Amino acid sequence: MSATTPATNPQTRPAVRLLDRRTPPHILTLVAMAGLSALTMNVFLPSLPGMAVFFGVPYAQMQLAVTLYLGLSAALQIILGPLSDRYGRRPVLLASGAIFLMASLGTILAPTVEVFLICRMAQAVIASGLVLSRAIVRDMVSDAEAASMIGYVTMGMSIVPMVGPVLGGLLDEAFGWQANFGLLLGLGVLVMALVWFDLGETATRRQASFAAQVRLYPILFTSRRFWGYAAAAMGASGAFFSYLGGAPFVGGVVFGLSPAEVGFYFAIPAAGYGLGNFLSGRFSARVGMDRMVLAGSLVLGAGMAASLGLSLAGLSNATVFFALVSTVGIGNGMTLPNATAGMMSVRPDLAGTASGLGGVLTIGGGAAMSAVAGLLLVPGATEVALLALMFGSAVVSVIATLAVIRRDRPAAG
Repeated sequence: MSATTPATNPQTRPAVRLLDRRTPPHILTLVAMAGLSALTMNVFLPSLPGMAVFFGVPYAQMQLAVTLYLGLSAALQIILGPLSDRYGRRPVLLASGAIFLMASLGTILAPTVEVFLICRMAQAVIASGLVLSRAIVRDMVSDAEAASMIGYVTMGMSIVPMVGPVLGGLLDEAFGWQANFGLLLGLGVLVMALVWFDLGETATRRQASFAAQVRLYPILFTSRRFWGYAAAAMGASGAFFSYLGGAPFVGGVVFGLSPAEVGFYFAIPAAGYGLGNFLSGRFSARVGMDRMVLAGSLVLGAGMAASLGLSLAGLSNATVFFALVSTVGIGNGMTLPNATAGMMSVRPDLAGTASGLGGVLTIGGGAAMSAVAGLLLVPGATEVALLALMFGSAVVSVIATLAVIRRDRPAAG
């Protein structure tokens, strides 16, 4: 098998050998790809208040480093999915990796906040690692196994959001905020080397043009199952991205924590995400995608309801806030792998396109929620505004999941 030919039959698990481009990628490579994308999203979050001071801008403007990144990440997935279906997963990943490395260098050297934000937006191309790792899994295994394997991949990468903000806060205090982006540059070089030497092509090359690929979107847009899974994912991830956008303010301003302390507290919800992904990997094939999505949405909603109630009663502090937000991690870890597998199951031959389009909706919705969090958290605000936003997003996920379950799946789509 050559490095450019399809490596898989989706109904069987193909042979995999580490650092062999003639076989599909090892799970460690998929974890590294997705992990770098996750790290790029959150490693610098404890530094946001200090970066605002460094560039001499309000926190809301500096918070655009999260919102704009998420927005462009969503938009790029419109392109990345169909491109990978048309030209293959490997070339798209390598090209996006090269752009990411240049953008990371630009963030370190940026003399103004405008230049920084431009380079930060360009870093969003690394979303290819997340969206295509899921598509590669769907290339390799059947529907029943896909949710489970995606769960294991995201469980493996869940250590990144656990240690990322912790490491980012420590690097900030020791060397300044630029050290976070130096870390991303170095790790980007290592991950791209791993992709080069290990990732054999898994997609079946299509003869259709890119425009023809995009014209296949209505097949997904008209599927109620696709929209149900997408809305469930949007609700769950919306709560998570609201947290990403607002927690640095809540930790640093409302609770008076240092960047390093904010980083350590960030590890608590991330640990919950690892647990949720373990549950997905362990039980999705047995329990089924729909029930796992519902269970994750309910865990998320219950946790946010409890946290909001305690805050309204005046019983919240940093430990209580971050501990209960761990349910956001657990809920997302259970919901997102299964909702993603559900979106791709609508048309398995369009796995890359479905993963990309689903990513657009999920990340785009998250970007909008992150922006709303930034607008709500003005001087004098408390954690209540953020928790109310997160609870509302969780309710959307529960309602969407119930709508999917009520449909007769064999007749759906």
